[in-house]
Amino acid sequence: MATNRSEVTRNSILNAAETLFVKTGYDATSLRQITSAASVNLASINYHFGSKEELVRAVLKRRLEWINRERIRLLDELEKAAAPAPVKPSLLVDAFFGTLLRHASDPEHDANIFMRLLERTMTDPSNFIKTLFAQEYMEVVARYKTAFVRAMPDVPEADIIWRFHFMLGATSYAIAGINILQGVLPNVTSSLVDENAYDELLLPRLMSFLLGGLRAPLPTA
Repeated sequence: MATNRSEVTRNSILNAAETLFVKTGYDATSLRQITSAASVNLASINYHFGSKEELVRAVLKRRLEWINRERIRLLDELEKAAAPAPVKPSLLVDAFFGTLLRHASDPEHDANIFMRLLERTMTDPSNFIKTLFAQEYMEVVARYKTAFVRAMPDVPEADIIWRFHFMLGATSYAIAGINILQGVLPNVTSSLVDENAYDELLLPRLMSFLLGGLRAPLPTA
């Protein structure tokens, strides 16, 4: 019973912290705000996480671990089905980037909170968050890089890495949401993008864009 109570308290802290991070940002959120929202005392945060930085780390890892496990699972299945041939590039793009976007728009995964958390992370990252992302993505990015190299033998590995870099950038910007787009292009987005349908419209359009970039002609010397 004590273990169950401890887990409930831990999850309450994570949920409260996540909501506040989305609303006010990591730096602007105080431990006092988190304890008040989670109805716990400061000793509970110190017991479960040790510090605010470790709490932020736990909030992000809770989201990222599931996504990256799913990416690896899908890649394993795709490689098994395609063997001994390489996996098609379109399937790799969908497994890596589509997994993130589908998860972010799934109500069962607190889609709105998750999308806004990613938006906050992309637009206001600190150095330790960048380090966390690098650690969490190390295995999955290495696996997918190898798969893309196999799938596109006529494209130099360096260009594949460049293209993967561009695809990550485009996805990060798209995840940041329509508010970022409206801030950059305030006079042209209203007739093109329905704010209420942004998440629904995003996936097919972004996937088409990413695949087009991946297959673009090589640059000339």
